[in-house]
Amino acid sequence: MANEKNEWGSNISFLLAMIGSAVGLGNIWRFPYVLYSNGGGAFYIPYITAVLILGIPFLILEYGVGYNFKSSFPKAIRSISKKWEYLGWFLPVAIFMILVYYISILGWDGFYVILSAFKGWGADPNNYFTNTFLQSTESVSGIATIVPIIAISILAGWFILWFISHRNLEDGIGRVSKALVPLLFIIMIGIVIFSLTLPGAGIGLSQLFNPDWSLLGDFNIWMAAFGQIIFSLSLGMCIAFTYASYAQDDSDLVSNVLYVAVANCGFENFAAIGVFSILGYMSLQSGVAVPDLVTQGTGLVFIVYPEVFNVLGGIANIIGPLFFFTVYLAGITSVLALLEPVSVSIQNKFDWTRNKTVTVLCIVGGACSMIYATAMGSYILGIADTFLNQIALLIGVICECILFAWIFDAGKIIPSLNKNSKTLKIGKWWIVAVKYIIPIVLGFVWIGGLFGVISSGSFVELSILAILTVILIGFTVILKKLPAKSKDWDETQQRL
Repeated sequence: MANEKNEWGSNISFLLAMIGSAVGLGNIWRFPYVLYSNGGGAFYIPYITAVLILGIPFLILEYGVGYNFKSSFPKAIRSISKKWEYLGWFLPVAIFMILVYYISILGWDGFYVILSAFKGWGADPNNYFTNTFLQSTESVSGIATIVPIIAISILAGWFILWFISHRNLEDGIGRVSKALVPLLFIIMIGIVIFSLTLPGAGIGLSQLFNPDWSLLGDFNIWMAAFGQIIFSLSLGMCIAFTYASYAQDDSDLVSNVLYVAVANCGFENFAAIGVFSILGYMSLQSGVAVPDLVTQGTGLVFIVYPEVFNVLGGIANIIGPLFFFTVYLAGITSVLALLEPVSVSIQNKFDWTRNKTVTVLCIVGGACSMIYATAMGSYILGIADTFLNQIALLIGVICECILFAWIFDAGKIIPSLNKNSKTLKIGKWWIVAVKYIIPIVLGFVWIGGLFGVISSGSFVELSILAILTVILIGFTVILKKLPAKSKDWDETQQRL
């Protein structure tokens, strides 16, 4: 069986790969904005609550079930209930679709690593990014215009992904994670320390951490906290499930969950300190209030930061490339994880080698991602991101939670998890969380996201959503219906 060849060489490989999958672009460009706009210091109450009753319990669930079946996600689902096998392919296909646009953003950043060495964005980073670099348009005619530099940067990202992932697990992802994850943390620590020395850093930090306790009574703040944890820890993306299936028999899964949660939350909070220290400096230099500078997503990374580097002086020629390189490292560790669920699923069912599977997926993914190299690409990317994360992924996660907690009966893996755990013993509190609290919370988040997308979407946006829905469901059905080539596709292998 193809999956038997996939096993981590050590627990440190498993742990660092999981940390690398969690620490990504969202920690740097999403969390600082979410923290600031949802009550500042007061946000930590719902944030920590979300970590404790959603993030950690759900990761333990994915780790435990993935470790138990030691197989791909769809094969495990098929073993639990053949009626649910569509879910087994739905989530990996959705994750691959996320990978296709995520690697496009990574390509943008890769170009900015070079551009930042000489501030090639000029005096107006906003105009350069939107009009010169992306050549962005919302017109459908923009699909016919390929932006060469974006296409090249995207394909370079796919080549790096292929180069690492087509090797066996330990020599590829394992070895790279051991090198990149510590390097990522070291560089970010250096950037944050430098940012704290800038004049005006305190201005930004006072804005960031100034608590607005009145917002704790706002339901939306709590939903923002739970949404951030879902996004930040990549809950339900089959990544934790898949990586845990490669774990050695004596792995301390519960402790690893705690280490991943602490590392991820520590990194994004550390990044927020750096971001707002630099925004405080920019506010002091420009006379523009910090609230007017705060933004999220691509606006923060590709517009606000270049504006800061423009006024930072000669040191920006060092700090700029380091910053964009750090973002690139965070993206690389994440795309490695995003490819793995669909890769091992295909290996399991069709008996393909890892090399063949990764090669085909990277070729297909590279071709599909060319839609994001068009002038309309950034517009489509925003729609795809909203659809896949707020609608498709969340409904899949809710179903996954119900399947694992109720139909599979998560309670039966508790003894084995506790046997190897050196830090935390799980019990009835965990069962309550995965059976009741998590599905209910995710249900509220999903309903809110679905309503927001449909009610605010234009005709073009809703048309693109419909196309994405057809693609997602279509490939889910195809992969489920295609006959298995692996002789042991229907054989169940469990460890617990």
